[in-house]
Amino acid sequence: KKVTLGKLTSKEKENALNEIRILASISHPNIIGYKEAFLEDNNRTLCIIMELAEGGDLLQLVDKHKKKNTTIPEKDLWHYFI
Repeated sequence: KKVTLGKLTSKEKENALNEIRILASISHPNIIGYKEAFLEDNNRTLCIIMELAEGGDLLQLVDKHKKKNTTIPEKDLWHYFI
């Protein structure tokens, strides 16, 4: 994820840094892991490195089922959220 800091208000910059702190503190098998963050000085961009979700993310799964007009099986939902 890349966040251009030059266009953000001070509150939005603070929120971006808080997002990094939250991501770094979370450890759960069903949540994409945070790896590192760094600032690209040349264009004042905050880069957040995360694990790869090879099967896609939850939004992609929901969108896939919406397009097919199907539901996500309940057993799968329990697996994702617990």
